[in-house]
Amino acid sequence: MRHARRRVVRRVTRLAAVGGLLLGGAMVGQAAMASETPPVSARPLSSAGTAGDPGAAVVARLGTARTAGNWIGADGRPVVAVTDPEAARTVRRAGIEAKVVPHSMDELKSATGTLRSAPRVSGTAWAVDYRTNRVVVRADRTVSAGDWSRMSRVASGIGGFVHMERTKGAFTARLNGAQPILSTGGRCSAGFNVTDGQRDFILTAGHCGPSGSTWFADNQGDRQLGRTVSSNFPGSDFSLVQYDSGRAGPGADVVAVGGGKGVRITGAADPSVGQRVFRSGSTSGLRDGQVTALNATVNYPEGTVTGLIETNVCAEPGDSGGPMFSEGVALGVTSGGSGDCTTGGTTFFQPVTKALTALNVKLLVAAGNAGGGQGAASSPAPSAPASRGALAPSAASPGSAAPVTGTEGRTLLARLTDTRNVGPGLLVFAGSLIALVATRYIRSEQDRRAYQRHYSATWG
Repeated sequence: MRHARRRVVRRVTRLAAVGGLLLGGAMVGQAAMASETPPVSARPLSSAGTAGDPGAAVVARLGTARTAGNWIGADGRPVVAVTDPEAARTVRRAGIEAKVVPHSMDELKSATGTLRSAPRVSGTAWAVDYRTNRVVVRADRTVSAGDWSRMSRVASGIGGFVHMERTKGAFTARLNGAQPILSTGGRCSAGFNVTDGQRDFILTAGHCGPSGSTWFADNQGDRQLGRTVSSNFPGSDFSLVQYDSGRAGPGADVVAVGGGKGVRITGAADPSVGQRVFRSGSTSGLRDGQVTALNATVNYPEGTVTGLIETNVCAEPGDSGGPMFSEGVALGVTSGGSGDCTTGGTTFFQPVTKALTALNVKLLVAAGNAGGGQGAASSPAPSAPASRGALAPSAASPGSAAPVTGTEGRTLLARLTDTRNVGPGLLVFAGSLIALVATRYIRSEQDRRAYQRHYSATWG
């Protein structure tokens, strides 16, 4: 019985030692990989949309006469639409799925140009649907039967790949947003904090107010935030609100997502069709969906806006100007759309990269991520000390007024595999190795003694 217990103890000790070796090795390996430059796929895309997007890179190489866009498939892999078998072979050799379609991007863009040159009809919108290889024209409930007939005749004249459909609701600009800012003209939303290197600003939607609009952080008008110094709407839909203090303050690189939480912004990029995205707004909170089209055109009652990102993320009045992002990368600010978050709908966003370029400003991001993406800039006031993972709610500023979730509540495995644990990892590895060697030595000694006793008894 005593020998059986010893065998069990030895086995448990050996298993524990082997487990310690594996855990220590994982901790050291995790920390070593974290110290290396992240792979290209982990970096934000450039403003051209090709730096980390293999599909866009192939499209750029083949040209718009032989391709018809690219998107992310349901399995998460890139897909490129091509117009001939040779182009398809080129795409497949790059390890990307190819879909042969009848109409090139040149044809699709020509169709949208014809629609744009036709008499403007408020309440309509169109975009190229890469996945179905057609141009989709939508008309809301405000479009009359006569205007619908005229638009349909224009579409028929272009070709059968222009698809007409009616939508519920009306295409309107969405006021308010994730972090409310208010003026005499109404309530809007702060999107992202940006800087020109000397002063800080709020990047928000252009339809929120013309240049000269004064913005407040409360309904009483006691807390003045700043003044709109640049506004572009219609045509595009972005504006800059300069802070009265000249600085965004702590938390400038964080966007609110509700529940006292936020997402830290590390850079800016252009999205891909099929990409999962998130939007934050004060009316409907945090919502997610997919990018369904790029370079969309919307004819709002106030005017036409082009070059927008079309999504199936829902939004409601009160969400305008709010941030759209994915994995900490800024993608757009809410412009407008139709529907609501009960029945669903379509929402359009002003691309962040285009706004940053036009305004000659950069995103405010954490100092450690200053080189992380297009439009990124080192923040003059880092969001939080390195020792903390959250901000006090009172320290947050419009456009980013939310604490970031910290390390509280992390699992034991997450703590053990933290990238800073090179030293502890080596200690765990060394201790486990010593334990394993010790168990082997003890077993050898026990076997040697047992051997001696056996032969001593045999030979008398």
